[in-house]
Amino acid sequence: MGTPNFSLPTLKQLYESNHNIQLVVTQPNRPKGRGRESSAPPVKQFALEKGLTVLQPEQFT
Repeated sequence: MGTPNFSLPTLKQLYESNHNIQLVVTQPNRPKGRGRESSAPPVKQFALEKGLTVLQPEQFT
């Protein structure tokens, strides 16, 4: 979890260094733009492109 500015570069480095990433936890999709359509966070987009499993809990406590 965290902001894409920190999380995405970190995830990319882990992926590119051949770590065995079992799960990516990221923020839920949020409405975005004038149409308020659901938009996936950049971390989720990257993870899905790489075939990684993604979990998006509503709350992280």
